[in-house]
Amino acid sequence: MFPIPRIIAVANQKGGVGKTATVAALGAALAEAKRRVLLVDLDPQANLSLSCGLHPTDGRPGAYEVLMDPGTPAMAAIVPSAWERLAVLPSTNQLASAEVELVHASQRTARLSAKLSVIDGFDYVLVDTPPSLGFLTLNALTAATSVIIPLQASFLALEGLRQLMTTISAVREHGNPGLAIAGIVLTMFDHRTLHAQQVRQRVSEHFGDLLFATPVRRSVIFDYATVAGEPVVYHSPTHPCSQAYRDLAKELIARAEST
Repeated sequence: MFPIPRIIAVANQKGGVGKTATVAALGAALAEAKRRVLLVDLDPQANLSLSCGLHPTDGRPGAYEVLMDPGTPAMAAIVPSAWERLAVLPSTNQLASAEVELVHASQRTARLSAKLSVIDGFDYVLVDTPPSLGFLTLNALTAATSVIIPLQASFLALEGLRQLMTTISAVREHGNPGLAIAGIVLTMFDHRTLHAQQVRQRVSEHFGDLLFATPVRRSVIFDYATVAGEPVVYHSPTHPCSQAYRDLAKELIARAEST
């Protein structure tokens, strides 16, 4: 029996901030660091599944069945990846309908929690979420022990951060009082611009140590990695963005495993 996994939702209600890239690359970096990692694709767009070489129409059970079918355990939908210590619970085409079906369902925000609470064999579970506040995101936050927030280095993105903080407070009050913030990671960061530096300073002033020291810069390498169906850490192992996610993994391990 392996340790009970740390379940981390990677969430931001604003789209285009690098959530999926962060889940894939951070998961790969944790696997490189000898941790057993499960990536859960809870976004109907299935970009995480595609980033790991899995197609949502492959006919296997996935996130939809895990959420909506009481008889489908999470372990039945987990697929080993092509890389050691990294597995995926993929999205499926039907997942988009789950938002509507969950409206009148029982335990509509606690279904993922019930399924993930009985899995074993993993040290970390990273859950990719849709860029919106709906029942899929609420299921991820209710199941999670903590949240990583990818934040684009722009002032407009700060408004989305405030909205997410409100959502996290609501989830704590209504089902997951232990939900913690594992950290905020700046993405699409351009250290050459004053704007990005000002955003970094503003986030540091407001959130202190919750801001990870490692920012991830903007790069087209993430697009190339997605097309290849590989997390960037495996696709371009020597690229600075790959090294950034390795550094981020070290920070996360230091935070998560010291408590």
